[in-house]
Amino acid sequence: MSATQRQASKTERELADAQLRVEELRDQLNYHSYRYYVLDDPEVSDAEYDELTRELASLEERFPELVTPDSPTQRVGISPADLFAPVEHRARMLSLDNAFSHGELEAWAARVERAVGTGARYSCEAKIDGVAVALTYEKGLLTKGATRGDGRIGEDITANVRTVRSVPQRLRVKDPPEYLEVRGEIYLSVKGFERLNEQLLDAEQRPFANPRNAAAGSLRQKDPKVSASRPLALWVHSFGFAAGIRFDSHSGFLTWCRDAALPVAPTSEVVDDLDGVIAYLDHWEKNRHSVDWEIDGVVVKVDQIPLQEELGATSHAPRWAIAYKFPPEERTTVLRSIDVHTGRTGIVTPFANLEPVHVSGVTITTATLHNEDEVARKDVRVGDHVIVRRAGDVIPEVVGPVLSKRKRGARRWKFPERCPSCGTELVRRPGEAYRRCPNKRGCPSQNIEWLFAFASRGAMDIEGLGYKTGIQLLDRGLIKDPGDIFSLSPDDLAQLEGFADKSITNLLAAIEKAKKQPLWRLLVALNIPHVGTHVAQVLARAFGSIEGLSEASAEQIDDVPEIGFEIARSVHEWFQDPENNALLEKLRVAGVRMADERPKRSGRGRLEGKTLVLTGGLERLSRDEATAAAQAAGARVASSVSKKTDFVVAGGNAGSKLAKAEELGVEVIDEDEFMSRLGPA
Repeated sequence: MSATQRQASKTERELADAQLRVEELRDQLNYHSYRYYVLDDPEVSDAEYDELTRELASLEERFPELVTPDSPTQRVGISPADLFAPVEHRARMLSLDNAFSHGELEAWAARVERAVGTGARYSCEAKIDGVAVALTYEKGLLTKGATRGDGRIGEDITANVRTVRSVPQRLRVKDPPEYLEVRGEIYLSVKGFERLNEQLLDAEQRPFANPRNAAAGSLRQKDPKVSASRPLALWVHSFGFAAGIRFDSHSGFLTWCRDAALPVAPTSEVVDDLDGVIAYLDHWEKNRHSVDWEIDGVVVKVDQIPLQEELGATSHAPRWAIAYKFPPEERTTVLRSIDVHTGRTGIVTPFANLEPVHVSGVTITTATLHNEDEVARKDVRVGDHVIVRRAGDVIPEVVGPVLSKRKRGARRWKFPERCPSCGTELVRRPGEAYRRCPNKRGCPSQNIEWLFAFASRGAMDIEGLGYKTGIQLLDRGLIKDPGDIFSLSPDDLAQLEGFADKSITNLLAAIEKAKKQPLWRLLVALNIPHVGTHVAQVLARAFGSIEGLSEASAEQIDDVPEIGFEIARSVHEWFQDPENNALLEKLRVAGVRMADERPKRSGRGRLEGKTLVLTGGLERLSRDEATAAAQAAGARVASSVSKKTDFVVAGGNAGSKLAKAEELGVEVIDEDEFMSRLGPA
């Protein structure tokens, strides 16, 4: 065989090998794209997905005959899910090419200069990690909201988009364009994400893994009321099809948006050259957590729109823009073991012990696995290579295993039958996702976790009473539960390691200050299942005192707006427990504040202690005014009728609440009688 024949044979073998690898990569990328964009449940990190994409692009560049129109490198996204009606974008929603180093960014800028010459300005924007949306305004009115989908066909989410408070229903301009489709990211702030997860955990529901997943899950709801209950927000970053308006520059478009009441991120900046671009991205890479939303990179665009039009686009991305990706906040490491921890309410939570891995500036050795069902769903096993993520200050979480690296013989993990702290047999109630330790007062882990939570900033805010001090107090028998904190003496604290005169004085002062905390903080501290900050504030406003809440029935608690039956049942059961009542007595004797001061009422309080329900339309008062008047007279205004309702105020077109009152024999009065019972103004 000649040298030419040998070379040809080698090339054929390389092409065949490349074709097999290309097909494998395409299958993997299509699968992972589907899980990311449609299911919102990725199995690989962004970094690993990018690596697969880059490998495929490299092979297609080397063997152009292998490029096909349906290759992931030639596509923007994937087909939309079936939950919502399809929407065709009048201008394709293209994706962006990525740069992962200054060198790749410089190469892109060089291509721009070769195409249009010198003189290009650059508009730089921090890349928001949210959900891409297109909003259509016709003559200034919002008529359509859609997801990106595959870039040509998205999903109609208009009803849900309308619930996002930062999305204007009408543009604030005197002469709105005939048609304008703006594009942006709907996102969840970091604080909003933390509040949402706190509420989900209080309700013992599965929390979201990160703000982007939370935004996607909140936006793609069949019931717009769910979307409305989530603190979603919008940043506009570009436009698609437009009629009746033209912009000379991208920065000019953003200025117009601000004037039109379309929200634009305050991070945008125009620079004159590549040095300015690099200074901008270096700044935001260092300060990416200085803002209250997730940033995963910087988008750089040629600012002048005539130059954008001259540069054009490929089949999947504009040539005039590029996304510089920050180092990933997801990494792969080895799962050493799975252990469990018993928390303050007795819930036993599994967590992963990991080979140390550096993620987003922090070395991670442990990560949450949420609950037994999540471990089973993700099927992570000891010895697996697993993906770990961390965004902002979010608790590290195991996303899932890298199945291709799993060792043979790896066994499924089994949840322990007994509490790791006290050895008590664990229980799991029907319908719950968690196992619990029922040994509420005798479990060391529950005791220290409760004590730490009781003294935390979100509860009684006792500065100086942390884990180390709490463990010493419990181990030395100086306290048995948080109620004993308020009886500690200087001699007691002098027994603790690290305590001297100043630290003793400071802690006793912090304990004394805690006695005056508002009622909602005490409710958080009491360790009532399902009662977090928001629920505690609602209950405190509704009942005003521990006594009032303790005497309420589950139905009366359920009547409070924003309080569901599960929470009401949990609160009512907590107050029926003799041990909990003994704790309350300790707190009462110690002088802890057990009620909030009620504002002085101008009226005579003739409805003191009464529970009423408003239904139908009143002629003289709005619903808000009637509610305020009833509360000023001492009444509690409930949202639903029960046997505990004293009377119902029925206006015009009263509906099911009136029927319920008649069914239960609850007194029904009209507006005139209601005004009479309120007493003189």
